[in-house]
Amino acid sequence: MELRWLPKIDNWKARLREVPAISNRSDQWAQLTHLANARLDFVQTTAIDRLLTTLYSDTRPPPSELTPVRLGVLASSTIQHLLPAIRVGALRRGIWCETYASDYGQYLQEIFDPASGLKAFGPNAVLFALDSHHIAESDARAEVSDQAERSLDLLKSAWGAAAERFHCPILQNTFLPLFPPLLGNNEHRLRSSPHAVVRRLNERLRDAADEFGVHLIAVDETSARDGLPSWYDPGLWHHAKQEISPAAAPVYGDLVARLFAALRGRSYKCLVLDLDNTLWGGVVGDDGVSGIVLGQNSAVGEAYLDFQRYVLRLSRRGIILAVCSKNDENNAWAPFDEHSEMVLKRSDISCFVANWQDKASNLRFIAESLNIGIDSLVFVDDSAFERAQVRGELPMVAVPEIPEDPAFFPSVLQAAGYFEALDLSAEDRERTVQYQKAIQRKELIAGASDMDSYLESLEMKVVSGPFETSTMTRVAQLINKTNQFNLTTRRYTKEDVARFAVHPSFLTMQLQLLDRFGDNGIVCVVIGELKGVRLELDTWLMSCRVLGRQVEESTLNLVAAAAIAMGAKSLIGEFIPTSKNGMVKQFYEKLGFSKEAEDDAGRSTWRFDLENFKPRTTHIMEEHQLIYATN
Repeated sequence: MELRWLPKIDNWKARLREVPAISNRSDQWAQLTHLANARLDFVQTTAIDRLLTTLYSDTRPPPSELTPVRLGVLASSTIQHLLPAIRVGALRRGIWCETYASDYGQYLQEIFDPASGLKAFGPNAVLFALDSHHIAESDARAEVSDQAERSLDLLKSAWGAAAERFHCPILQNTFLPLFPPLLGNNEHRLRSSPHAVVRRLNERLRDAADEFGVHLIAVDETSARDGLPSWYDPGLWHHAKQEISPAAAPVYGDLVARLFAALRGRSYKCLVLDLDNTLWGGVVGDDGVSGIVLGQNSAVGEAYLDFQRYVLRLSRRGIILAVCSKNDENNAWAPFDEHSEMVLKRSDISCFVANWQDKASNLRFIAESLNIGIDSLVFVDDSAFERAQVRGELPMVAVPEIPEDPAFFPSVLQAAGYFEALDLSAEDRERTVQYQKAIQRKELIAGASDMDSYLESLEMKVVSGPFETSTMTRVAQLINKTNQFNLTTRRYTKEDVARFAVHPSFLTMQLQLLDRFGDNGIVCVVIGELKGVRLELDTWLMSCRVLGRQVEESTLNLVAAAAIAMGAKSLIGEFIPTSKNGMVKQFYEKLGFSKEAEDDAGRSTWRFDLENFKPRTTHIMEEHQLIYATN
């Protein structure tokens, strides 16, 4: 099995051997990450992992500010061959992962024993990698019709115990449909057969996972697409009790790692599309709108149509769409406006760039226009030359290898898992409109005579209040995705957010910004804990989309009012530097906080006295949804 969306790298083995000689640790890590983003097999994956663990056995690699994923893997069969693939899958996304695996079949003991190795390891994520034989087989002579229900009850108990003991995200792989049917097409009528048990269990597992907040690794669906023999070798099972084949390990590791990315806010946000021979066949500048290949008149035209439908569905679930094309702009827009079978329309594209500049420069412009990190972009282009140029100049941009046949574009993009998400919020569905409005605001400021008149013309209003059940998905997304305007970059799960919301000593605040262009959604999150008469600000973050619009000052007004209502006499802020949040290094100072301390790593604490506090004057009308009561 191959990671077919990734490119092959020339002289891969020689370049791997060169890594230890690289003196700069950041460059060393970057080279390892680059090599991990190749089309690796099991042997190559193991080679990278061996070097990775050798180089960083004593110290963590860059980026040093990131909390490593400490993954506890609880298994009922042999899974040691999967661990290198999980670590390399994390490396592929710039994440440092440390693993601990339970002994064969000892997963329950690891959870419940207070002196277990898992407890000593201290995981911040737990993966249940249980095999189908363990969970579905019973005595062949027994008629056990409720095996799926019994197995599900066992899983629920194990999930709950692990969550209670380790307070971390729980991951669970689904089960491979590896048992041969006994009845045939109507196997579901023989409820006790292992085949029927696995199918029923996989169905019910999804609802149970939603109930318990468990994140699934859908190996049943992936193996169905790849073909079960690619994932399961009966001979290896009988010889070594390896249910997932080593050949499938790189894909399995990537499935796990993309959940790490989603949990850490490192999934990609924006799909950038070439046009000619990517969204349609032919060159619109030469062939004209009527001459491009698109629609029901040919098999190839239908394939491009199918790809556009897939892209549109991605947009509807919250992925930003942009265009980057070497083209005359009027020619590039023409199919969107004039072709009767064009699925994508102008209104679906948040940023459209068509000119004759190199695509790397245009991708930088797109990221800047949308005010997102360039490492949030996925770039799809039919040209191998353009893909190689972007990879060489912008290695942080994801550039999938797409085949010549457009019929396979959707499956390759899906297989890559760039846009992995754990949940969907209301803001996700409105993201395209929000980014289009952001560009309109930029156009408005360009025509304003001064900043005050621009801000006043926006007619802004902020609505604040504690975290709510209906918004916790969005709050957790912001906590895990926001990197630049984030004072501490602490990451919390949706379950953590829910606990903060009901804790009497915690201040939780979400801020929603509205203006003349519409609703920006929740753009700011604050979490604080009252300790005596000090409200210690654990988290303060804001979407960069609203920078420079006095939301910072308005937030201070609202936080100060809430803190005073809780009985606080001062606010204590903390700044923890990372490679991405340098823009807020002086944030507290600009708001009038006094520095209390700073260590050699640049971590600092700040104090703001609330006695005689006077709200800052802004162009934002402030509305409190709820009043914070005094403790």
